[in-house]
Amino acid sequence: MLLALWSCLHIVRSQDTDLQENGIASYFDQSRIFKNQNKIDQALEALDKAAEIAEANENEKALVDSYHKFALLYMELDKRETTIFYWDRATVMLNDLAYPFGQAVHKYIEALLLYDSGNNFQAIYMLNEAKQLTNDRNLLNHMLLLEANIYMSIEKYDSASTNFNSLVVNSDVYEKDYLRTKAYLGLANLNVELEDYEASIENGRNALQVAEENDFAKEVFQANELLDQVYEIVGRYNLSLVHSRNLLKIKDSVFTIDKIKTEAKTADRIQFDMMREEIGRQDERIEELNESRNRSEITAILTSAFLTIISLLAVSLYRNNQIKLKTNDLLQTKNKELQTARDAAVQAMEAKTNFLSTVSHELRTPLYAVTGLTHLLLEENPGAHQKEHLKSLKFSGDYLLNFINDILQINKIDADKLEPLSIEFSLKKILTDVINSLQQSAKENDTRIILDYDEDIPAHLMGDPLKLSQVFMNLVGNALKFTKKGEVTVIAKVMKKQDEDVTLYFEVRDTGIGISKEQQEHIFDSFEQGSIQINREYGGTGLGLTIVKSLLGLFGSNIQLQSESGKGSSFFFELNLKSKDSVVDDIPFEITQKDYDLKGLYLLVVEDNKINQVITKKMLNKKDISCDIASNGTEAVRLARENDYDGVLMDIHMPGISGVEATIQIREFDKQTPIIALTAISLDDSLENFYAAGCNDVVTKPFKPEVFYQKIGENILEHKLKKSAS
Repeated sequence: MLLALWSCLHIVRSQDTDLQENGIASYFDQSRIFKNQNKIDQALEALDKAAEIAEANENEKALVDSYHKFALLYMELDKRETTIFYWDRATVMLNDLAYPFGQAVHKYIEALLLYDSGNNFQAIYMLNEAKQLTNDRNLLNHMLLLEANIYMSIEKYDSASTNFNSLVVNSDVYEKDYLRTKAYLGLANLNVELEDYEASIENGRNALQVAEENDFAKEVFQANELLDQVYEIVGRYNLSLVHSRNLLKIKDSVFTIDKIKTEAKTADRIQFDMMREEIGRQDERIEELNESRNRSEITAILTSAFLTIISLLAVSLYRNNQIKLKTNDLLQTKNKELQTARDAAVQAMEAKTNFLSTVSHELRTPLYAVTGLTHLLLEENPGAHQKEHLKSLKFSGDYLLNFINDILQINKIDADKLEPLSIEFSLKKILTDVINSLQQSAKENDTRIILDYDEDIPAHLMGDPLKLSQVFMNLVGNALKFTKKGEVTVIAKVMKKQDEDVTLYFEVRDTGIGISKEQQEHIFDSFEQGSIQINREYGGTGLGLTIVKSLLGLFGSNIQLQSESGKGSSFFFELNLKSKDSVVDDIPFEITQKDYDLKGLYLLVVEDNKINQVITKKMLNKKDISCDIASNGTEAVRLARENDYDGVLMDIHMPGISGVEATIQIREFDKQTPIIALTAISLDDSLENFYAAGCNDVVTKPFKPEVFYQKIGENILEHKLKKSAS
């Protein structure tokens, strides 16, 4: 905590006009900028050059300023002993120097040391003394910040808030943004103490914005750390996870072991050079006395110099050893912090994944009742006024189902549960099907969809047609949503072809409302639609582009965007695929759907939910299919053993033994009867597991009636017909 508070403390250059003449001021400025950007080694280097010039020009005030700045930088490195060493050197010089500003900084550093030791009230007293010695605005602002932190420590929150708020609107010539950042962070921490978490989030976001704009690396880390913790407290886990990931990136790029070693090496070198220069000054003094043949004084100086050298060497050896120990401890601490942060991020991701998976699965069961009952009611010739309400209910159910599917899709990608397939497909057919399925939406917006297809694209490609369809459904659907009375163009072109390797270029271009530069930075984030106003006007979940980005990532591709507000948008990417030139063109790519007559089938329905039992039974009765109901897996195994069914509709998630286990047990005595898995599929479900258990096909709940009947016809009726024929 003290290190975080110290990081705000840096004093600007001396008011001595000589600084401008010899370049010392520019090195002080560099040191200040490097320090605020957490580049401590470079800050020390710049400060060392300033001290050399000051000493060469015998500028005592500038040398005092250099010692003070060294003291503050070593405090940043948690080297209290070295801080005191430089502070003591400044003390000696100030005893013989009339320099009020230097005295003010000296007392300010003493207040910092007192605060570090927990002597809060003595620190406030020392700050009050320092304020009487200067009117330097930059120094007074840093005193104000330190005073606010002290007030926080003694729980005088009103006084701390007053100080922080005054710094938020500061007009400091040198460190306006840096002081604002520290003030916002102080207010955010104060809000946490007062349990005003929304205010803490607002101040934390303000701090993060200013810190990122100015490359204040340590403050960027502190702001992300605070937001991670506060978002977790208020239960906004997605946002907490974002900042947790940011912390890992920052630690990997900013707080590296190499950086720590470099800072320690630079700090040790400068400290050793300072000691060596002190010894050199003593040698020069001895030489002067030797020339004046003042033997007694030479003897005294020799003795003093000898003792000084021995003392400095002893101190240097001791401190070097301490530095090594502290460096090792720091490295171990950083490693532990990185491990802890990584574990926390993994746990947060797992918690989010499990939560979304459970919610997605549990929502499907009641949603099955909503969509199923709506379908049944629509087929019972409802009145005109009832039909309108039922269609609205059906639309809402479909919308909610799409939303759940989107969440589950992103969840699977994040959890590395999806892998792209490599099967044969026709790209032109995929694009044509996508466009045809979205023509109704296009008509509603009075918009044309144009396909610009390169006929040089091989007719047969190897890849994952389903995921590619999802990419274009989302991109074209997104373009249509924001385009009225315009055009959406889908472009597919060959970029390169060598043997069976093909590189294709895809683009979806629209003439819609466009996307501003600011919105483009976040448009691919989950639940992002540019703004709240856009979400309210156009609707949608804000997950479509996130899914596109994630799916293309599975193919090793990256979605790119060019857009301008009011002038439309263009989303484009490249994809590497394999061609199959040897395949004959007339091979069909999908089975044509048939209108099956399912009358007379006798099925076993395995379903634990009572409402779903009623709905499934009514849907079967609509097709003159009779059925028995089993409420659990054990009962299903018993009924399958006792009866001769044409097929089994097996729910997967049930209390007791699961549908997978029940299928395995049935297959021990019945290898032939078709079994179709009905499942509200979740993240951990694997289709391969269903087929390995003995299922013939899978239907995902809530299902569309036409898909439900088609699967029964393909798997159960055709099996029965083949069995009868034989």
